[in-house]
Amino acid sequence: MRVGKGGTGIIGPVTGSALGKGSRVNHETHHHYHGVAGAQAVWPVTVGTVPPPVSAPQPRSAVRAKVDAARARGGPVVLTQVLSGGGGVGKTQLAAAYAHHAQQEEHADLTVWITATEEQQIITAYAHAAALVQAPGVGGSDPEADAQAFLAWLATTQRRWLIVLDDIADPAAVGRWWPSGRPGAGWTLATTRLEDAALTGGGRTRVRVDTYTPQEADAYLRERFAHDDAAHLLDDHAGELIKALGFLPLALSHATAHMINQHLTTSEYLVQFTDIRTRLDHILPVAADAERYGRTVAATLLLGLDAVRATDPTGLAEPALHLISLLDPTGHPAILWDTEPALQHLTEHRSPRQTPTAARDRSPSTSTGKPRLRRRLRRGSRKPDSAEIHDALRTLHRYALITHNPTDPLRAVRIHALTARAVREALTETQHKHTAKTAADGLLACWPDPDTHPDHHELTTTLRTNTDTLHHHTGEHLWHPDAHPLLFRAGRSLLNAGLHAPATTHWQHLHTTSERVLGPNHRDTLTTRANLAASHWQAGRTEEAIELEEQVLTARDRVLGPNHRDTLTTRTNLAASYQQAGRTEEAIELLEQVLTARERVLGPNHRDTLTTRTNLAASYQQAGRTEEAIELLEQVLTASERVLGPNHPDTLTTRTNLAASYQQAGRTEEAIELLEQVLTASERVLGPNHPDTLTARGNLAASYQQAGRTEEAIELEEQVLTARDRILGPDHPNTLTTRGNLAFSHWQAGRTEEAIELEEQVLTARDRILGPNHPDTLTARGNLAASYQQAGRTEEAIELLEQVLTARERVLGPDHPDTLTARGNLAFSHWQAGRTEEAIELEEQVLTARDRILGPNHPDTLTTRGNLAASYQQAGRTEEAIELLEQVLTASERVLGPDHPRTIVTRRALERWRTEPGGEEA
Repeated sequence: MRVGKGGTGIIGPVTGSALGKGSRVNHETHHHYHGVAGAQAVWPVTVGTVPPPVSAPQPRSAVRAKVDAARARGGPVVLTQVLSGGGGVGKTQLAAAYAHHAQQEEHADLTVWITATEEQQIITAYAHAAALVQAPGVGGSDPEADAQAFLAWLATTQRRWLIVLDDIADPAAVGRWWPSGRPGAGWTLATTRLEDAALTGGGRTRVRVDTYTPQEADAYLRERFAHDDAAHLLDDHAGELIKALGFLPLALSHATAHMINQHLTTSEYLVQFTDIRTRLDHILPVAADAERYGRTVAATLLLGLDAVRATDPTGLAEPALHLISLLDPTGHPAILWDTEPALQHLTEHRSPRQTPTAARDRSPSTSTGKPRLRRRLRRGSRKPDSAEIHDALRTLHRYALITHNPTDPLRAVRIHALTARAVREALTETQHKHTAKTAADGLLACWPDPDTHPDHHELTTTLRTNTDTLHHHTGEHLWHPDAHPLLFRAGRSLLNAGLHAPATTHWQHLHTTSERVLGPNHRDTLTTRANLAASHWQAGRTEEAIELEEQVLTARDRVLGPNHRDTLTTRTNLAASYQQAGRTEEAIELLEQVLTARERVLGPNHRDTLTTRTNLAASYQQAGRTEEAIELLEQVLTASERVLGPNHPDTLTTRTNLAASYQQAGRTEEAIELLEQVLTASERVLGPNHPDTLTARGNLAASYQQAGRTEEAIELEEQVLTARDRILGPDHPNTLTTRGNLAFSHWQAGRTEEAIELEEQVLTARDRILGPNHPDTLTARGNLAASYQQAGRTEEAIELLEQVLTARERVLGPDHPDTLTARGNLAFSHWQAGRTEEAIELEEQVLTARDRILGPNHPDTLTTRGNLAASYQQAGRTEEAIELLEQVLTASERVLGPDHPRTIVTRRALERWRTEPGGEEA
């Protein structure tokens, strides 16, 4: 061999070699399918391998109905998934079921199954099919030409055919290879994990495939176990396991096979599966791939991630996915991506492969005529804008790793729970810790203030569920060096919303964790214990609250000192619990200590000092020391007016509190005068339709009502209702409360029908919006019962009150204060209906509970004892009635004072009973 000057010599085979400057090697493999000249096709023809039927196949009726409807309209049908996670929802298995049906039931002449991830796979399969069906023009040497000949044959043949394009990964690759045919001859079915509009052009119909329904998942589990004679592995936790697996067919297949192989019951498997230390590859191993999916569950779920990395124009998609994986799978608020922590996270972890400038050039064009160079920005060089974040989320959505719905701001981004778990398991410990902190900071930045505002209800609920999920997935990452403030914010939100049962669970969990991680005397542990006490207090479990608060007070007294702000707060909380337990004198003693300390440390006019003085006034008022309460509130009002100004919201609140004390002291005119001042100031400063102004108008209406000025009360309440109807809407909680107040005024004025009409509206709305067991719904039902009672519709009233009692017993427990009130109300209705024995039975239950929980001298206990005395009197048990009422009078004189209105009423009733036949003095 001779090589000339500047040439290249090659010895040996030259296949795959390149010669000369700029030469390039392309490795190509050509498949030649030669038909036999003059031969006839042998029918039926199958090209490719149709996956075998799965074990325990489910009908997927809802999906099949959509596929069949689309097929009836003509044109190809594209199966995609509705939930993120991409793989594992059963698209291929459903397509295979259609292929088997076409072969066995419809007797199709041609079935072609193609794994369509690349264009060359489609061309090769079409060329093969062309040879087998003896399509006109097939030469066998040019696969692409033969593939075109096959499409031409499909378009004209009258034979029955089905083409399945499985797992399309690139719409462009299949763009010119979509088959068409004569009506009724054949059809095309495709599967993909892509959310791409290019797949639905040309008359193609998208049918989204979701996970199993709960019924399908349950049926699969039972049929699969029965098939292997393993039904004994099913137990009462099967439903929980199905839910934990996210109803995902892939996961259910692996899980059942693993349980059968390892002889694990559903309960035993559930314990392993929910342990965050257990990895998916262990609990859903590849060895359990009984249906031959061909990949591990984690690999299948994250199959689109490589494509995301390759196509993401922003470099933000993967760090965004890391953050999403720690949050609630059912969605998190869109505003999270506008927070500083989220933006900083994306900035610091932006993929260096390509920057937004390279992907979408927003800068002005140049006049050089040269192509603009794509430049790379260093990681962390600048924060992404909202358009880039949107692009990143849409990229994840396109490859079915998440579901992004910008029209749902509260749950804009969703992810399948198993996809999220697979992402989390791929994080390093450092990534996990950093992302957990970022997610917590971001959620905290989203929290509205105040979160009790009705407009923030849904956002706050979403943030709480995301906080729970984040805490569950991050172990102790949110506890170093201290507890993250988000955990406390979520707990306070539950307390603010009055959700005492979930609040108790939340704070109990935080308290247990804090004791273990930080120690029993750490300040965060004491805070969790104090809030756990508040949860018990709110639920009416006063003794548990007191026990915890006494522990907190002892620890803070020792660690922080008696005058520390946190110690004084604890003493105040303990006083409130003592007050609820009827230990009014002990409550007053504690509040007097707090007031003395705050006056000494903070001064007499500090806002905390004024708040303490207000609290002490409330305790004096409950103890019947109304004059002392009034004296304190007058001091607070004077100080507030001087320090804050006469129109400050706190000053107006104090004026309202003082009015309530005047009202209790019988100084109704002075109370009305104060409330009229509050309303005038609110209208001038805030405007006539401000929420605080409307509240002030409602308070004044209540005072008019108490003063017997019912018509003026009704006029004000109608104004409030009209304004709230217009501003907030008829179903807003504040509007419904106003409608209820107006109903009560009509009830008091004897306009029972008007009251009933309004109360029925309120009950209907609360039933629809809040549900039948919400506290506000139950209150509305109780109010309507009172109106039915007044209208003589006693049986209807009793029926409603029995519903209220049943619901409160079930939701709150038999000894909750609201349950006891409901039982007392039902007793009163029985008493009024002349069913004295039923009334006595209920009242004795209430008295026993209140004696035990609140103590014999608590005002509510005294009220119950008085009601039971009235029932005894009606039943002719006069001596027992007098004995009870004497106990009430003695306690009232001691606790409330001899001149308290309730004491006076009790004394007069006792005198009357003693002089009646059967009394002591008769």
